[in-house]
Amino acid sequence: MSVDNLPAIPTPPPALSSAEVRELAERLVTRLRELAPVAVAFSGGVDSALVAKAAFLANPDSSLAVTAVSPSLAREERRMAAEVAREIGIRHVELNTREFESDQYRANPANRCFHCKTELYTTLKQFLEPLGPVTIVNGANLDDCGDYRPGMQAARDFHVVSPLIDLHITKQQVRELANHWKLTIWQKPASPCLASRIAYGIPVTEERVARIEAAEALLRELLPSVDLRVRCEAGELARIEVPTAALPKLVDEAVRMKLVSRMRELGFRAVTLDLAGFQSGNLNALVQLTPSPAADGGKTSQ
Repeated sequence: MSVDNLPAIPTPPPALSSAEVRELAERLVTRLRELAPVAVAFSGGVDSALVAKAAFLANPDSSLAVTAVSPSLAREERRMAAEVAREIGIRHVELNTREFESDQYRANPANRCFHCKTELYTTLKQFLEPLGPVTIVNGANLDDCGDYRPGMQAARDFHVVSPLIDLHITKQQVRELANHWKLTIWQKPASPCLASRIAYGIPVTEERVARIEAAEALLRELLPSVDLRVRCEAGELARIEVPTAALPKLVDEAVRMKLVSRMRELGFRAVTLDLAGFQSGNLNALVQLTPSPAADGGKTSQ
């Protein structure tokens, strides 16, 4: 394909006016008030943080944020989730989930997230049962409906509500609303679970996710505040994704040699650098997409 024939880059929708942001914020709080009492599946990312903030504003005494803790949750993400919950003021609970005990999850099929979210919602429902009727909500936004999200089926199975999708709120609008409510993480990049870095079909193990966490921490020492991923491919090959502007730093001879040495010490057999640069959800490109169940409102992303 020639440069002249490349598809046009979609133009982002215009930002909301101040009045539109205030009106949308009020609608979101109203929606959470209708669903109260609620338990928010809370990763500490901007999407679930926005829902938690709205839930707290709607019903501060009866709202709850719940974070699933397992080896696939990076320690820094766990710390930030607790910090964001304190900032919001919402009651925060951590629940240990046991998806790593599931053979189906560990096999890492293309629908791995379905098994993970099934474990999450099963554990959450068991925890909530003594409290009486509680609506489980998550942080799915409208843009998520266009991606491959097998966890959406689990959300539908457990009647999880996605208030951001209900109100047709996009990712850009999530950030505008989070900024309106002065959430400190309103610009926080997406950070899916560590298991999402492992190529489908390669078993998910505690050792692999720990290795990925350590490798990404190493890279962040070199490239702070940069979106990056260390993906685990077949044969214990590490594929590093960073923005293209950061590529020259990683191929500097001294940096390259140190990086390769440290990555091999962590257990990677070989280390590669993806010249296409950072791409969120890169591994999903290998999946044959089917019509998303999100079309009728299901969603599972935290």
